Amino acid sequence: MPWGSSAGSEQRIGEGGGVSGRLIDVVTAYGATLARGASGLSVGALGQRPEQPLQLWDFEGCPYCRKVREAASMLDLEMLIQPCPKGGTRFRATAIARGGKAQFPWLVDPNTGAEMYESADIVRYLYATYGHGRPPLALAPDLVATATSALASAWRFRAGIKVRPSRAPDKPLELWSFEASPYCRLVRETLTEFELPYLLHNVAKGSPSREAFVARSGKMQVPFLADPNTGRDLFESAAIVEYLHATYGATG
Repeated sequence: MPWGSSAGSEQRIGEGGGVSGRLIDVVTAYGATLARGASGLSVGALGQRPEQPLQLWDFEGCPYCRKVREAASMLDLEMLIQPCPKGGTRFRATAIARGGKAQFPWLVDPNTGAEMYESADIVRYLYATYGHGRPPLALAPDLVATATSALASAWRFRAGIKVRPSRAPDKPLELWSFEASPYCRLVRETLTEFELPYLLHNVAKGSPSREAFVARSGKMQVPFLADPNTGRDLFESAAIVEYLHATYGATG
């Protein structure tokens, strides 16, 4: 599969809709990727590397947040994601207290002390600090880039936007992913809706981080979730989503 996951067990029964519901999820997740021209699929020219993961307050279905995550994939950056879906209570208050308003994405870089709103400003900052050259056209602050990012959200029927009841973990989870993968998108949506914080390890095509990932997981396949709260490691988006519902869903 070109998008980072094997085909076989991706056809297992998904939440609530059986095989047909799972198929709809996969097809629409592919549609979201194609709407953005597979932006975030490959790593570009890299600059200096941060010593600490960046911190991002966002939510998966937000078109502006998507462009920031795409930039992070292309720049091979690790980020501590603190999901802020609509109606969420765990991280929104912190973002508002630090930044002064309920606006996302909100980036904090502990390596430089930079804190900022506005996806266009964040993307420019990331490329100026951790890349070489200007951001690609797919991340440009124009109507086309914004419209295609909004279309990607529309493909997923507003998944990854609103909060769902859940139990908070003691420690952030870890997810190996890259933005353009449809299967990784399905996992990030669930993490967002459940307000589950996670350390995002980007391993897009050409990533120098892939070697360490394979040493950790045993093979090059994403999504891959590690939960330090339970000691569980899982491949396959369907299995990961099922695990998140069973472990952290309010009725799990």
